[in-house]
Parts: sequence; C-alpha cells; structure tokens
Amino acid sequence: MIVAGTAVAAIAAKEAITSIPIVFVVGSDPVRDGLVASLNRPGGNITGVTVFANLLFAKRFELLHQLVPNAKVYAVLVNPRNANAESETNEAQKAANVLGLQLVFLKASTEDDIDKAFASLTQQPADALLVAGDVLFTAQREQIAEFALHHLLPTSVVYREQAAAGRSDEL
Repeated sequence: MIVAGTAVAAIAAKEAITSIPIVFVVGSDPVRDGLVASLNRPGGNITGVTVFANLLFAKRFELLHQLVPNAKVYAVLVNPRNANAESETNEAQKAANVLGLQLVFLKASTEDDIDKAFASLTQQPADALLVAGDVLFTAQREQIAEFALHHLLPTSVVYREQAAAGRSDEL
C-alpha cells in the first residue's frame, strides 16, 4: 500500500502505479483533482480521505464577520503553493463582495514569507485575520498566534492546535 499525504503525491502515484493500493489524505476535492471518479465509488486502486477545508472557507469568513461585525478590512493568509489557494481566495472574495467588505491577501509559502506578509499589515492594517488551511500554517501556528495576540487581531484558523497556540494566560 502507498499512502499519499498531498493531492500532488496521490496523482503522481496514481499515474505511475495501477497494481498497488493507494490511500490519500488530502484537503482538496479528490474528484476535481482527478484522483477518483466519484466520492462514493472511487474506482481503480485508489481511495482516501478528504477534509474539504476549502469548502468551509467562505463559512469561516462569514462566522468571523459575525464575531467581529465592525471589521471592514480582513487579511487572508494563504499559501500560493497549496492546491486549494485559488478556490479559497475565490470563495473569500465572493463572501466579501456579498458582505461589502475589503480583503487583503497575504501570500506565504515559507516561515520568512509569513513574517513579510505580517510586516505588510503595518502599511495596510486589517481588522481581522482569516488563515487558510495549510500544513505550513499549522506548523507555524505559534508564529501566527503571537502576531495575532500582539496586534489584538481577531483570527480564524482551521485546526484546534492552531487555536490553542493563541491561548494566553496573560490576557
């Protein structure tokens, strides 16, 4: 059995091997990515699990807006190398248009990029932060939480570990 942790790895395995079972774990739509024919009948030698985090992006944005109703400008942290980046930014922009709000997109694919993206917020401040689902952002959860806490920036993240990183006993 081959286990693939990204859509790119799963696609490469699927194209290279037809006789060994492949199990994927992805955060994107496996049908859209061409991994499986359908969710209920994947077919071939491939199956897996998906989180569909990108489909919840607009809902997370709407929830953040309900929690911070006076916010007018929202920063959106995305990793442009993530397969879901385009769909997440599109969903966020659609939601912002409906709500009449402004988005500032922060793109980061490394730890240094995160620092640079946050530094840009001093020039173009935001009232709240929406963090896309990405392995980098989960790994750098303390860096992101520290920035948000320091600037008292309401933040929406995907995973519990990211939220727990923002816990402060000092507040």
